Amino acid sequence: MEGSAVRLQGLRKTFSETVAVAGVDLEIRDGEFFSMLGPSGSGKTTVLRLIAGFETPTAGRVELAGQDVTRLAPFERDVHTVFQDYALFPHMTVEQNVAYALKVRKVPRSERPARVREALAGVRLDGYGARRPAQLSGGQRQRVALARALVGRPRVLLLDEPLGALDLKLRERMQLELKALQREVGITFVFVTHDQEEALTMSDRIAVFHQGRLEQVGSPAEIYERPATPFVASFVGASNLLRGESARRVLGEEATHSVRPEKIRVLKESAAADEPGVVSAAGTVAEVVYLGDSTRFLVDLDAGGRLTALQQNLETSAEDVAAYRGTRVRLAWRRRHAVRIPDAAALRPGADEIPAPAEPPGTAQVPDAR
Repeated sequence: MEGSAVRLQGLRKTFSETVAVAGVDLEIRDGEFFSMLGPSGSGKTTVLRLIAGFETPTAGRVELAGQDVTRLAPFERDVHTVFQDYALFPHMTVEQNVAYALKVRKVPRSERPARVREALAGVRLDGYGARRPAQLSGGQRQRVALARALVGRPRVLLLDEPLGALDLKLRERMQLELKALQREVGITFVFVTHDQEEALTMSDRIAVFHQGRLEQVGSPAEIYERPATPFVASFVGASNLLRGESARRVLGEEATHSVRPEKIRVLKESAAADEPGVVSAAGTVAEVVYLGDSTRFLVDLDAGGRLTALQQNLETSAEDVAAYRGTRVRLAWRRRHAVRIPDAAALRPGADEIPAPAEPPGTAQVPDAR
């Protein structure tokens, strides 16, 4: 991939006293599947609307393929947006819905039928042109919305949580189909979601948003394996945060470290875990949560605080794992899996402008034991 499809410089958006986007600098490469991930109110959808032209920035600049489009209207930008509700016209057929995008762009009438057939074939809806939206499944309606967006051949396709209304199994299938479609058409997809697994599954790169700011940008592996801030560690998957005196007693230094639960092995307390590169800590199992294919162990450490470990149920049942409750164990993990996280405030000058919310669920924290 070469070149920049989207570049944001010092982008800021305020609504009255509320700072929705607080100075975002971001570059999205031409031809990549790029996801903007964050909880509700993090600013990701506002950034998408600023790229689309539905909102005007309070400050900063939006570029598309090197052109400043900050003050251009949505129809003057070479982008198309797909929304969660699909926004299909119920009184029109599938073909008419897709052709409407060409009509708006003033494509000659003689060219429209072939372009519509090509777009429907691209989303595997050949033969559905005469149906109306009410006669389609949720996944089919979503593909019609994609066909309507793609038929105009935009340089950038913006997707605002387009899978949010689908049930779990259909959403998982559509994730794979959408990624395959993006590879086929080769245009830049900018995808907004609050679903961490969705972003990890589909993206070439991910931008994690929090309180209107960018916390981290990187590949799915970088975001998950090497989180840059405590928020990223806790929001993208479950994580343990070792801090303060507890971190010193377990890891040998008073700093914040992230350890993913699936990296931790649950051993008998007497088990030796002194092999090179391995860290261990003794504790008592406070609770076990049977998840079918795996079990989550919540362990109170002798060093202070609690860690969560995730173990696959290769040969165990719910009755087997329940027996662990209240027993003494030793947790062990490779030292390289304890990722040191810089102080978030040091990474983001001016971070104290917006009050920090409570930690999101899914984070097992080890407090300072002093």
